[in-house]
Amino acid sequence: MDKTPNIRFKGFTDPWEQRKLGEVFKERSERANGDEELLSVTIGNGVIRQADSDKRNTASEDKSNYKIVRKGDVPYNSMRMWQGAVGNSEYDGIVSPAYTVLIPTKEANGKFFMELFKKESTLQIFQRWSQGLTSDTWNLKYPALSTIQFYMPSVDEQNIIAEYFAKLDNLITLHQRKCDETKTLKKYMLQKMFPKKGENVPEIRFSGFTDPWEQRKFSDVFEEYSEKKHEELPPLTIIQGGGTILREESDRSLQYDKNSLPGYKMVKKNDFIVHLRSFEGGLEKANSDGIISPAYHTFHGNNTDSRFYYPFFRSRRFIDVLLKPHVYGIRDGKSIDIAGMKTIMIPVPSYEEQQKIGEYIESLDNLITLHQRKCDNLKEVKKYMLQNMFPRKKK
Repeated sequence: MDKTPNIRFKGFTDPWEQRKLGEVFKERSERANGDEELLSVTIGNGVIRQADSDKRNTASEDKSNYKIVRKGDVPYNSMRMWQGAVGNSEYDGIVSPAYTVLIPTKEANGKFFMELFKKESTLQIFQRWSQGLTSDTWNLKYPALSTIQFYMPSVDEQNIIAEYFAKLDNLITLHQRKCDETKTLKKYMLQKMFPKKGENVPEIRFSGFTDPWEQRKFSDVFEEYSEKKHEELPPLTIIQGGGTILREESDRSLQYDKNSLPGYKMVKKNDFIVHLRSFEGGLEKANSDGIISPAYHTFHGNNTDSRFYYPFFRSRRFIDVLLKPHVYGIRDGKSIDIAGMKTIMIPVPSYEEQQKIGEYIESLDNLITLHQRKCDNLKEVKKYMLQNMFPRKKK
């Protein structure tokens, strides 16, 4: 194995030293007094307060046997260490007696080792060292963990690597939080910008719009069409909640006979599609011109803004209340009675108000996409740096 990583910070040139974990971590064995805060160690989020967890608290009332955790400690779930259930604690508190609590010595930075411990190659080592007959009983206690050897840099280099990953984590958290907040805002605004049942005006409207919304039959607003023999257009695939993508860009392994393409239906950009799962996910919108399965139904709206109607056709009110009476069959064999669906009464504000609402929803969607893309890109950066800022096995 290489003794130095591919990427290093300026000023660090010494080879990393192979040492046992027991040389840089000691085990904390202090027990609880009973009034400490209960902590949990998760695979995805490290150490969190139990009060912040969405899992039910299964801790016993008697916590005298629980283990003390101090800020900076590295507690881990002994039965899930091979899955990455470890974290560098930002809190004082207590954890289950089934956990192991590591105390970093002055030669160890807890954050650095948390990143090392979550690497895929490290998890494979922890799995090999775990004791037990099956994955349900695998257990990695301190005596075994303390003998495992890793290449480690000086604590100064550990500190700067840990600081770098902490900054990356903060950026990822920031963009994920902004993404989640924007999703919450969108959900709230969609509830307020469409009239409630039995009402003809929404609670929140843009300035200048005061007329009541009309209610019209679906078929009075959207017209079904079925045009075939357009094999010059690209085949499209439905992405539930995401509209359509080119079939050749899909990561699904979709097999189809190209000789059957003349029988596919043409769909125009921004028109709506009733697909095989619309009974549970609502209607989808074409993101481009193309051709789709002949089993689907296509609809075009005159003087309508698809950005306005798309969230309505995917809302729980449309799917669970308005569409449900026109769904027949059981389980995965469910289908939609298209003739019945066409009789559904849908809201119809003026085209100008549809545009205003559609533009606003689109701006929120763009913000969500922006923050999610930044978050995903930062995760890829972190993945790459984790692969290159730690020594690798020689090929």
